[in-house]
Amino acid sequence: MLVAIFVIPGIAAAIPSGANLSWAPFGAPSVELAGHGGGGGHGGGGGFTCPTISGASSSVCSTNWAGWADTAANGAVTSVSGAWTVPSLSCPKHGTTYVAIWVGIDGYSSSTVEQTGVLGECNHGAASYAAWYEFYPAAMVSFSSQSVAPGDSVSASVSYASGVYTASLSVNGQGANTASSAVSGALASSAEWIVERPALCTATSCRLSTLANFGSTGFTAASATISGTTGPIDASGFSDVAITMVGSSTGPVLAEPSSLASGGASFTVAYS
Repeated sequence: MLVAIFVIPGIAAAIPSGANLSWAPFGAPSVELAGHGGGGGHGGGGGFTCPTISGASSSVCSTNWAGWADTAANGAVTSVSGAWTVPSLSCPKHGTTYVAIWVGIDGYSSSTVEQTGVLGECNHGAASYAAWYEFYPAAMVSFSSQSVAPGDSVSASVSYASGVYTASLSVNGQGANTASSAVSGALASSAEWIVERPALCTATSCRLSTLANFGSTGFTAASATISGTTGPIDASGFSDVAITMVGSSTGPVLAEPSSLASGGASFTVAYS
């Protein structure tokens, strides 16, 4: 699969020389330990077992994502939405760490991602936050006029209609920031509610960043429209997947989602 590469405005100084920050689909770069794309069954190298999340249709592990996804036939997903509170980052005195919190369509089993959310960055002890959207293969774009801070309430959605994807994000109930674009090759085959550690990429290679200590963050009002049916993550007929973020095929766990609550519309992701 392709890796979606873009530069986030305003944080270039925190990125190693010649590198960009990259949002990667689930399969690239990620390590599959259970149930996704063939093979099935739990387990990985070194005796590590991918955690099973109670109530999930399937549980898988990834090196870059944690959260929940709904998978579907190509063209079936037409909207995804959710809300969360921006967490306060615990920043180390040295180095840089990152966390992205977002909702989106595609990326779980396809090479495009249509998404919007919030990025948190720790840079030598100082935390900063930004709102953004992306329609890969186009570059990520910051909602530059939208400030974001810990404790802010974020509502976000991505929808698809008549060949166009629309991303919408609002903070503290203010007017929505929106952007729309066609995306060549998009499959509309999955909906996601995700905490991610992005990759740092040069022209020739990528490496995953260090995940920022976000403590925990909870998604609420999680909803998707799949094959014309709108419902929570575990709605009847939806195929839901719980995703745990791990350091490698031998662990450790970096961030883990909880089981679904509130009728399948909410869950928490905890930093490990």
